[in-house]
Amino acid sequence: MTWLPSALMPQGLGPTPVDDPLIPSIEIDPNLVTPGVSGFIATAVVTIVVVLLIVDMMRRMRRVRYRGEIRERLAAEQAEQDGATGSNAATGSDAATGSGAERRVDGDEQDPRPVA
Repeated sequence: MTWLPSALMPQGLGPTPVDDPLIPSIEIDPNLVTPGVSGFIATAVVTIVVVLLIVDMMRRMRRVRYRGEIRERLAAEQAEQDGATGSNAATGSDAATGSGAERRVDGDEQDPRPVA
């Protein structure tokens, strides 16, 4: 038993062009079998779309990174202020359990996710 794909295909469905001497071989001009202008345009459109998607993804990743850096700076400033004025229990402020809206960054209103 052979494991070739041709051995798994059903036999007797008709003559194959390779085996049948009555079917002449087809002469193909390689210049007529090219994708042509339409293939070039399709490839160019796909390339442009991919480049635009990559640029958009990089912009979004940069925005997320900047927001994280700003949150870290604000947390460090808050910790610095808490350290300078005393502990939260001594001053009566409850900044650690404040609402998410208090910890938002300017321009972050469009982000529907809660701030952690």
